[in-house]
Amino acid sequence: MQRIAIGGISLNVEQRGRGAPLLLVHGFPLDHSMWRHQIDAFGARFHVIAPDLRGFGQSDATPPGTVTMAQLADDLAGLLDALGITQPVTFCALSMGGYVAFSFVRRHAKRLDKLILCDSRAVADTAEAAQNRGALADRVLAEGSAVAAEAMLPKLFAPLTAEKQPEVVEQTRQVMLRVNPIGVAAALEAMAVREDSTGLLPTIQVPALLVCGEHDGISTPDEMRGMAQAIPAARFEEIPAAGHMAPLEAPGPVNRAIAQFLGVTTA
Repeated sequence: MQRIAIGGISLNVEQRGRGAPLLLVHGFPLDHSMWRHQIDAFGARFHVIAPDLRGFGQSDATPPGTVTMAQLADDLAGLLDALGITQPVTFCALSMGGYVAFSFVRRHAKRLDKLILCDSRAVADTAEAAQNRGALADRVLAEGSAVAAEAMLPKLFAPLTAEKQPEVVEQTRQVMLRVNPIGVAAALEAMAVREDSTGLLPTIQVPALLVCGEHDGISTPDEMRGMAQAIPAARFEEIPAAGHMAPLEAPGPVNRAIAQFLGVTTA
């Protein structure tokens, strides 16, 4: 693990291996550890870069009003600069990380080689959803990150995961409890006002893989299949028995899909 100074803050990042850069961007309200199976699987073949986004994990937090999806995308571009990475990257992201990916496409397209979106959405929040995020942000600031954990955890995992892998659910809960409430609130407010990316999909010119858990109720397989159809060079992979956290719930099938997409025989 390293702490890398960029733009007045420090980001915590895990790096593994050498080769073409593979950037792993976590969801809300998590940290880089959600990618542990992918770090292990691809660290021998690629230069894997797995940061904690601003406000999460061990990275510095800045208050609500200072964080946007564009800012998080710029943070990642600054991180790549600080690491001396000039080669275009494979950007692999889950959920909120996908919202950051769309801003990265808008702002740093020349730094993108391939795109992997796991369990994410292109549409913006409805007015009701944005209002709910704002209310949750207020509660988190007043009561702590446990409020966000309680709100999110039931939505993240498939029933089979909760039954067969309770340790995965508990590990994820502990990550959520440790996150800085300021970072959680800032991200909630940033997601609430994020840009709609539906119109961006047909303009994405790099190869893309879209992965979705069969039982994801947040970003459904039908929705992500439609996103893949809108991107010119995209393929879609549904992961059986997984929910919103497919890379963590079903790492074998997810890693095989990623490996095939990246042109390696096994992961």
